[in-house]
Amino acid sequence: MLTGKRIVVTGAASGIGAETAKILKARGAFVIGLDRNNASANVDQFIKVDLTKRSSIDQALEEIGNDIDGLCNIAGLPPTADRRLVMGVNLVALRYLTEGIIGQLNDGASIVNVASLAGFGWPESVDTIKEAIASLNFHNIETFCDAHGIDDARSYFFSKEWLRVWTMQNRWTWRDRGIRMNTVSPGPVDTPILKDFIETLGERAEEDMKVMDRAGRPTDIAPIIAFLCSDDSAWIRGSDIPADGGMSSHIQHNIHHLG
Repeated sequence: MLTGKRIVVTGAASGIGAETAKILKARGAFVIGLDRNNASANVDQFIKVDLTKRSSIDQALEEIGNDIDGLCNIAGLPPTADRRLVMGVNLVALRYLTEGIIGQLNDGASIVNVASLAGFGWPESVDTIKEAIASLNFHNIETFCDAHGIDDARSYFFSKEWLRVWTMQNRWTWRDRGIRMNTVSPGPVDTPILKDFIETLGERAEEDMKVMDRAGRPTDIAPIIAFLCSDDSAWIRGSDIPADGGMSSHIQHNIHHLG
């Protein structure tokens, strides 16, 4: 299914990224892992990258080379990090890397962005998201955040809302080459940054965890990403797959007062 495909995975050193790299490799793909920490154990080729620096991304793109069949944008920072770093890594760097690699992708390639249940509220942020798509870059993150009231905690949610919309916007951008883009939106997942979400969300996180039967695991998410990298998903474009134990359905059920 993935035999012979060359797939780039960001955040390959831990959590969902590490599990995705392992699954892709086990299914026959040649995996190129990008991370600031060493991910050599999980991948066929490791490239150290600092996603806060454009020059580091440029260097990584050179090392990646051509004939790439997939890009899995999994690296990200939690809501406990400074807003400039969160917006820089989760939004600006993700877009810069993705747009930079398009010319290196094979026809029929797949781009999979890991969003989040935290991006569920994107419809209420459309105007700000559109402005971010039009103007946000490595140099004006602080100014943009100040102008739109985006603090440290809000920055994570906004970055995931933005990612949902940006992915939908690009549903057909590269259709002439058969290149597709989709998102996967996990709920709370038991990774090293789960504690950061609980710390930031407080009572809300506690209520969510009461509703859910358990936190997710990287093994719940990685197979979905692998599927979206495969030719079996060729006609899925601009879509979001919620992998959240039913939390998004629960929220919609309560919003619309369904029986």
